[in-house]
Amino acid sequence: MRLEHLNLVVHDLDETLVFYQAAFPHWRVRGGGESIWHGTPRKWLHFGDDFHYLSFNDSGTGEVRDLKSNALGLAHFAYAVDNIDALVARLALVGFEVAIMGGHDPFYKSRYFIDPNGFEVEFVEYSTDIPSERNQYDSE
Repeated sequence: MRLEHLNLVVHDLDETLVFYQAAFPHWRVRGGGESIWHGTPRKWLHFGDDFHYLSFNDSGTGEVRDLKSNALGLAHFAYAVDNIDALVARLALVGFEVAIMGGHDPFYKSRYFIDPNGFEVEFVEYSTDIPSERNQYDSE
């Protein structure tokens, strides 16, 4: 079993793609279209590779949950990357700065960004393939 896609309602497809194309330069727009969703006209697209993608639906209204609260909802989603420094540089080139520096130890480092819609996205680079080194918990 694996996660195939996330479906996100966003404000603007083009603005959203600027962030995610910088983060995932090897991904592409796989397809898209227009439809009526819950009574609202929308444009949608799938952005990813042949195995994993993000589904974006425009015309979103309102705000995402307050990320500094304990409110119910999505806190963040995360992607493992091969080179976090290169990713940070690509996102900086299109105007996105690190929101939270995240963790850093001999086995991993992470950085958090806020996308154009207010979603928090974590990127993590591991320097080991050993699960016990990648996943250290306070209780151990």
